[in-house]
Amino acid sequence: MKVPLLDISAQLAPLREEIVSAVSNVIDSTRYIQGPEVTGLEEEVARYCNVAHAIGVSSGTDALLVSLMALDIGPGDRVLTTPYSFFATMGVILRVGARPVFADIDPLSYNIDPASMEALLAADTEHTIKAILPVHLYGQCADMTPIMKLADTYGLPVIEDAAQAIGAEYPLDSGADWQRSGSIGLAGCFSFFPSKNLGGIGDGGMVVSNDRSFAEKVCMLRNHGANPKYYHAAIGGNFRLDPIQATVLRLKLRYLEDWHGQRRENAQFYNTLFAKTGLLQDNCVRVPAAVYKDVCTATDCSNNYHIYNQYVISVPDRDELLKYLQKNDIGCEIYYPLALHKQECLRGLMDIPFLPNAEEAARSTLALPIYPELTEAMQEYVVQQIAAFFAK
Repeated sequence: MKVPLLDISAQLAPLREEIVSAVSNVIDSTRYIQGPEVTGLEEEVARYCNVAHAIGVSSGTDALLVSLMALDIGPGDRVLTTPYSFFATMGVILRVGARPVFADIDPLSYNIDPASMEALLAADTEHTIKAILPVHLYGQCADMTPIMKLADTYGLPVIEDAAQAIGAEYPLDSGADWQRSGSIGLAGCFSFFPSKNLGGIGDGGMVVSNDRSFAEKVCMLRNHGANPKYYHAAIGGNFRLDPIQATVLRLKLRYLEDWHGQRRENAQFYNTLFAKTGLLQDNCVRVPAAVYKDVCTATDCSNNYHIYNQYVISVPDRDELLKYLQKNDIGCEIYYPLALHKQECLRGLMDIPFLPNAEEAARSTLALPIYPELTEAMQEYVVQQIAAFFAK
């Protein structure tokens, strides 16, 4: 049996006629820059995320970049973030001339560890840390209550890297108030890369915020810093979202909660299958853990507001398992094989910290297929092959 890591064509098939019609309408309109489709998507994403403002931009990377630019982060500044994420999280910090400060991660959620953050902030006696950039990795929010308390204590803005987590929720105030990712800090940044739960047919991104002045500055900076046209109070960039992407995303946004639900069901089925194999008890496989144990356990995730952009297991002999699964026609992926603080581009720029949890995650984690169209038979085959590998 062939099981791809992601099958975009399976999602496209039932929507193809609607997508083609929507794109054709944009083409016929000749409104190829900004326009009503972009404005409509911004309004719909703002409602979905329960925020006041949403600004469409050219990619998730540019969403992060323009957010740091709006905060005037630059040379001499440092940004507190995670070492275990896609390169863009660190890349945008370096691009504005600042330097990352890496806190280690929680070994269960793989998200940034607030205790590690607290130690780094306490040690920053010269107050060079100017912002906090947590990542909601794999579709599960970072532990935002202690993060926001740290931000308040040290007077720092929080920019949420929610590229993998649109629609994920976090229970602020011990579960009394669930909030959507991106709505908790000063701003949230989303990616609409085609492989995301809400993916376009090319690059796209969004910045969301409840802060009017911040949103207005982002809106200005995405268009070369112009306000009004030809009058430039700041140096921005060309970070505009294409209306063709916006119209496709508006269509797909209608189905997003259903797709999240199917991913959660698939995750729960994986957990059940792994439990039956005995691999969990033998510590051969660790399935995604729920951060909020009062809401969900690792084997009962019906109320877990994880959106499972990825379903990531931790295993010994990860590289050999990867080869074995690929040999048996099962798509899988390593996110991420080298932690950010180990990347070559940092050599000579800063002291490289020892971050054992991030380094262990880079050695042991493997993403399995989790997309909504995955069948139970496909999932059973995946788990059977993993069990066969460990039975050798």
